[in-house]
Amino acid sequence: MFRMDLSRLKSFLQIGLVTSILFTAQSFAEQPDSAFFFIEVLDQQTERGVPMVELRTTSQIRLYTDSNGIAAFYEPGLMGQKVFFYVDSPGYEFGADGFGIRGTTLDTQPGRTATLKIKRQNIAQRLYRITGQGIYRDSVIAGRKVFIQEPLLNGQVCGQDSINNCIYQNKLFWFWGDTTRVGYALGQFSTAGATSELYGQDTLDPDRGINLKYFVDKTGFSKKMFPLPDPGMLWIDGVITVVNDQKQERMLCHFGRHKDLGSVYERGLGVFNDSTQCFEPILRDSQPLMPYMNCGHAAPVVVKGTKYWYFIIPFPATVRMRVKSTWKDATDPNCYEVFTALGQNQTQTASCRWIPFGKLLHDFASRPQAQEALLKERESFCLYDIESGKSVKPHNGSVYWNNWRNKWIMIFHQAGGDKSWLGEVWYAEADTPVGPWAYARKIMTHNQYSFYNPKQHPYFDKDNGRSIYFEGTYTYMFSGDEKQATPRYEYNQIMYRLDLTDLRLRLPETVYELKDKSGNISYLFADAVRRQNRVNEIRRVAFYASSSIRPEEVKSDASIGKTDIQKGTYKNPSDDVLYDWQAEPDIAYYKSRLAQ
Repeated sequence: MFRMDLSRLKSFLQIGLVTSILFTAQSFAEQPDSAFFFIEVLDQQTERGVPMVELRTTSQIRLYTDSNGIAAFYEPGLMGQKVFFYVDSPGYEFGADGFGIRGTTLDTQPGRTATLKIKRQNIAQRLYRITGQGIYRDSVIAGRKVFIQEPLLNGQVCGQDSINNCIYQNKLFWFWGDTTRVGYALGQFSTAGATSELYGQDTLDPDRGINLKYFVDKTGFSKKMFPLPDPGMLWIDGVITVVNDQKQERMLCHFGRHKDLGSVYERGLGVFNDSTQCFEPILRDSQPLMPYMNCGHAAPVVVKGTKYWYFIIPFPATVRMRVKSTWKDATDPNCYEVFTALGQNQTQTASCRWIPFGKLLHDFASRPQAQEALLKERESFCLYDIESGKSVKPHNGSVYWNNWRNKWIMIFHQAGGDKSWLGEVWYAEADTPVGPWAYARKIMTHNQYSFYNPKQHPYFDKDNGRSIYFEGTYTYMFSGDEKQATPRYEYNQIMYRLDLTDLRLRLPETVYELKDKSGNISYLFADAVRRQNRVNEIRRVAFYASSSIRPEEVKSDASIGKTDIQKGTYKNPSDDVLYDWQAEPDIAYYKSRLAQ
């Protein structure tokens, strides 16, 4: 009764591993296999399927749920009987029995489905895997509905590292670093790329998945998007779009050609060639030309009517660089502006301001000396855990405006986390893109596994920013052991959703001390400062308070319980009181493109 044809079993076990599939996902869905027993794992809070849940038998057979939360089980000798499964997933918890064992016994009847519910501990909710092989493998076997066009194998890609993307030519362009393949142990290391339709144009909801259309070579594998003949790995960041003198939109990036993580052959700027569908260098040098070694992710910003790109610089993650959104400025490293106190008299009143890198160079003997000074200036930057008060070093991430919170939001991963070196992800918010960044809340964690380089996707925001989306790279590297690598999920991009109505994300807000022309002192939150047009009256960051208190009620430091942590955030906490209040989100940037 439970015997299955071996050739048929082999075909199912190789789903996603063959390079030519003769049927679509829909045809699979019309032919569910009745020989398998299916396990569906749901988020107890949302009742949505949970990806990447490990189901392990006492004989150490390991299954992992796909992006629908489905796992297909077929094991000769274990079908049609009671089988115990341990249940485990990072950031989720299954109930324990009297012995403290977290798992359950299931009757593995072929064609049947058992549904389990698991409690989410992470604030962020895991949605689906974006890249790699077998994203909906088990759902296809189960005949379940899948939401993407290539649920089993796309561009022959098995794994991809670190996302960079931007809107270009009315599409969303996606770029990754090192990319592994199906057909050989080594992949390609010169940047991979794909496009997807913008949300609003495509019927696919970002809650459900991303339909990626890969740029591929003649073999069908993801092609090199920055194909230089020289040796080394080619990684890009700081991807932006600008309009050139011919009124044409062009896509630019910063690139580095690396020997390894610590050695770089050259750095420079590249432009996307629409004819070859590849990047090509327009500026390159063996010595770094940009103010910082890495350019991070960019956000569109307007300052007094002028459009800029603001960059979050990693290691530690802070917004400290910007450039005008013009071809002339974006292709000249000296035109990139840095937010720094360098180049002034180093007194207690010297404050950070935006200054072109080329102008700052006049105060240094060499470009490397200026770059080293900029790096050193921000090396002590940190935030503070709202729970413990411990300092948190933001390694890398992204900063974007959020309408719902009326704040700039940073999603970042921590360097040196408690449970994982690079696997703990945090949420923080500030009144301007450069700060003041103070408190942070951990929103997800991993045990001895990395989840690094998270990037928010602001063009996917829902309900005026109540729900936001971000992804990151899931891998054992830097935090774990290769023997523990999660099948199919290893070295791939996973999408998460964050509900900003969650009360755990209510962080203390900055309260500013103001002094008017008559010498009167008052204390206001940022929204009141802006509403009353009193930015120039700010004297200092006074303290932090719950945002549930109305700004008009904040009369003095003694009126509420204060937490003075600012001294640990900046070397001179009173120097940056003006921060970057003139920076406004370029909301029209996304609206104009999504509406096309």
